[in-house]
Order: sequence, then structure tokens, then C-alpha cells
Amino acid sequence: MWPLLVLSILTLGTIFERVWFWTLVLRGETKLAEQILSAAQRNWQEATDLAAQACDQPMGRFLYTPLQLVDMEPEIFRLALEAAADEELSAMRRGEKVLEATITMAPLLGLLGTVLGLISALSSIRLGDIGTPATLGVGLGISEALISTAAGLIVAIISLAFQRLFQALLMQQAQIFRRTGNELELAYRQFWLQQQSSETERSFL
Repeated sequence: MWPLLVLSILTLGTIFERVWFWTLVLRGETKLAEQILSAAQRNWQEATDLAAQACDQPMGRFLYTPLQLVDMEPEIFRLALEAAADEELSAMRRGEKVLEATITMAPLLGLLGTVLGLISALSSIRLGDIGTPATLGVGLGISEALISTAAGLIVAIISLAFQRLFQALLMQQAQIFRRTGNELELAYRQFWLQQQSSETERSFL
């Protein structure tokens, strides 16, 4: 039970940290993306400044990385978007390994505790004592031994539930990044084509 208790504390700490993280990420993220995209339609420097001010948020960092590369080719802009998205999504997976380890180890630790408890309870029984008052404490020992299995399963189930929740949030975040990145890339390609057309006209003049 002691290793299971330590694992439970570590898991609870990870869950609370991830819940707080996702609460901050999801709050105002859509509004921030809309502000930056709207600014990009008017002035790329304004959009870059907005993203720079929001670099404490994943969405701000995600959009600021390619916005620094204004005046670069659209292909480089797209690669910067993809690299920034991969980096942010990788950072959002923090704590995932802890939950995976808990889901795997907690039932095993609980089962190990039960087995050790059964060994301890049954080792004191002699064949001649079966059916006598000497075996009355064995049932209590077995029921206590089963507590560790129940505790291990409870910890694993809670960890699994939160792991699935965080995975769903991560997938949702990937979709938001993809949609926002596509809109920003489209706006940049239009800006790039207009810029190239203007330069072509000036060269003819």
C-alpha cells in the first residue's frame, strides 16, 4: 500500500497541474486567435505584436513563430507553422507518461499487496486448525488483503478517466491549431501574391 500511496500522490499532483493548465489554455484562446487573424488582414506587424504580447499562451507562441518570418516564402511560413504546432502539442503532453505508468502499475501493486496479504493470512493456518476458532481471524486478514487490489483499481480507473480527458483536449487543441494555421497561411499567401504583383509592376515602371 505504501508504494501505491506514493504513486497516488504523484498522480493527483499531475492531474491537478494538468487541469489548471488546460483551464488557462482554453480560457480566451479563441478570442486571441480571432484578434491575431483579424490584425493580419490589416497589418502584419500589428498581428506580430499581438502574438508577441501573448507568448505566455500556447496560441500566442504558435502564431508568433511564423509571424516573425513575414517577407519569407509561403512554403517557409507553412513549415514554421507546422514546427510551432508540433512543439506546442508536445509540451501539452506533459504528465502523460505519469498517468500511463499509474494505469499500468496501480492494479499490479494492488494485486501484489493482496497476494502478500493472503500469504501472510494463510501461512498461520495449520491443517488441524481448519474449522476451529483458530481460523476466525483468517477471513478478516483476507478481506484486508483485498483492500489493496480495490485501491489499485480505483487509482487506475481515475487515472484512465483523466488521461482520456486530456487526450480529448489535446486532439481538440490540434484541430484549433490546424484551423487557425490554415487561415493564417491563406492570408499570408494572399499577402505574398499581392506583394509580388506590386514588385512586378514597379519593376516594369
